[in-house]
Amino acid sequence: MEQEMRQRKIIHIDMDAFYASVEQRDNPQYRGVPLVVGGPPQGRGGVVAAASYEARKFGIRSAMPSKQAVQLCPEVVFVVPRFAVYKEVSDSIREIFSRYTDLVEPLSLDEAYLDVTVDKQGIGSAIAIAKQIKAAIKTELQLTASAGVSVNKFVAKVASDLNKPDGLAFIGPSQIEAFMEQLAVEKFFGVGRVTAEKMKGMGLHTGADLKRLTEDELVQHFGKVGHFYYKIVRGIDDRAVVPDRESKSVGAEDTFAYDLTDVEEMFAELDKIAATVCARLQKYELKGRTVTVKIKYSDFKVITRSKSFVQPVNNMETIVETARELLLASEPADKKIRLMGISLSNFKELAVMGKKRDNGQLSLFEE
Repeated sequence: MEQEMRQRKIIHIDMDAFYASVEQRDNPQYRGVPLVVGGPPQGRGGVVAAASYEARKFGIRSAMPSKQAVQLCPEVVFVVPRFAVYKEVSDSIREIFSRYTDLVEPLSLDEAYLDVTVDKQGIGSAIAIAKQIKAAIKTELQLTASAGVSVNKFVAKVASDLNKPDGLAFIGPSQIEAFMEQLAVEKFFGVGRVTAEKMKGMGLHTGADLKRLTEDELVQHFGKVGHFYYKIVRGIDDRAVVPDRESKSVGAEDTFAYDLTDVEEMFAELDKIAATVCARLQKYELKGRTVTVKIKYSDFKVITRSKSFVQPVNNMETIVETARELLLASEPADKKIRLMGISLSNFKELAVMGKKRDNGQLSLFEE
């Protein structure tokens, strides 16, 4: 089994500044300027859903309050999200993936894992497939994507971030341990800002530093996530690529590769989930009166928190704000979270839908 796992060919595709790039593609006046997709800073203020690379140079990032973005860059341009458009583009990207494999695990509208151990076209080379996918996205959609190629999901995801934008990086089996040893601890998924500061305070700055600790020592200092750190610093990740599944609600959820302990990181993950939910709501022309947040802890205990509105909603700002409020009500700073989800219920149709499934119910919830 271990040998089989090592032979996997995994690609992680991550679109470059996806929402912002779509807006710059469709609106020439936005090209080359600092651009934020998200709620405007006026009033209560919105949230940054995405920032162009021009905006990122000023320190602007997703999940940041829009008011803070203006402070960092007064000339930044705000654009209201068009989630229906992003979902349509995402579907086109997914169609490109399907030319090579059916083993596609979306993480959000703009990134996914692909298992191309056996590919439909018999190409055989994961690097060649990644190049073809990137070329198709650029030619057909006028957008760029970055790709990471390796033998497991964790390493492929790290690799996709190495040469952004429009990058491609391959980390082969013989390179993995050496690569992990030189990687800064803050680059490890599962190490948030607070944990990184704790590690550095202990003299742990790189993967090589982490590797000096035994598994028991890592657990002693960092809790159960120490087991994850012990494996991943050695490049061990046996998780399979799992195609998305559907159930009968409007929502989305994500199981994390590690337990989240940093509230800022929890907010960022919630925002990604909210973006997916909003795209589905707008695609099916639905609004919901009740927002529900689902949380699964490291001990597998599951809780849900809900908030209802007099008027139905489907905009990202409201959903993000409500989801964060519900998360904070659960006192996340004292918890370790392995899964979060957002769903909407108590629907109100915006138009005559004609989008019922054969059982008369909607089937929109992807896990």
